[in-house]
Amino acid sequence: MQVDFILQGKGGVGKSLIASLLAQHYMERGLTPLLAIDTDPVNATFAGYKAIGVEFLSIMDGDDINPRAFDQLIVRIMEQAEKGGQIAVIDNGASSFVPLSSYILQNGVATLLAEAGHTVRIHTVIAGGPGLQDTMQGFVSLAKNIPDVPLVVWLNQYFGPVVHQDTGKSFEESKAFKDHAGRVQALVTLPAVKPETFGQDMRKLMNQRLTFGEAAASADYTIMEKQRLKMMWRNLSAQMDRARL
Repeated sequence: MQVDFILQGKGGVGKSLIASLLAQHYMERGLTPLLAIDTDPVNATFAGYKAIGVEFLSIMDGDDINPRAFDQLIVRIMEQAEKGGQIAVIDNGASSFVPLSSYILQNGVATLLAEAGHTVRIHTVIAGGPGLQDTMQGFVSLAKNIPDVPLVVWLNQYFGPVVHQDTGKSFEESKAFKDHAGRVQALVTLPAVKPETFGQDMRKLMNQRLTFGEAAASADYTIMEKQRLKMMWRNLSAQMDRARL
């Protein structure tokens, strides 16, 4: 089974959106049964996607990981694999970023899953605009502290270009990327869109916790809204294909 963790220490940068995109991508390709879990103790956005069948699992006890609860997460992965599951998508909150990253490292979680025949991949976000520095630090922390696990980096242009304000360097030109380029399996871009059209359509989709397929079949969306969302999905799906996700 392929196990995808979505991790980033900055909140509100698109982690749950990425989890939903991955799940929809896998479901369209018939990689089912899909295990989808939301562990965010503050904003369990991913758990709101009924069409994906996301489970909520609390793994935190205050500011620390609850070992028994995390054990249940591993049990769910193993059980799903025994049922023929091929993919697990696990969305995690910003508040659990540091303790969860440490727990994965200290307890050899990636090694445990690999020895059980699973592959592990971490997805993280680099956000443009004000969140750039914080999300870059999150990327560096993952690259340094969780070795031997490939990273997929999502460049979120919604808040602005993913370019350093002072140096004008893109993420790919940054020292952080160059230092850890060997860890990066793929880059996927969440493109900047016109806020009055594509932007509004995406916000509506996200607020309703609907998949692209649900929107296409819904009477609540106009013909042009459906067309723009179809264009967005084609773009994102093609990128995920090129990234071999």
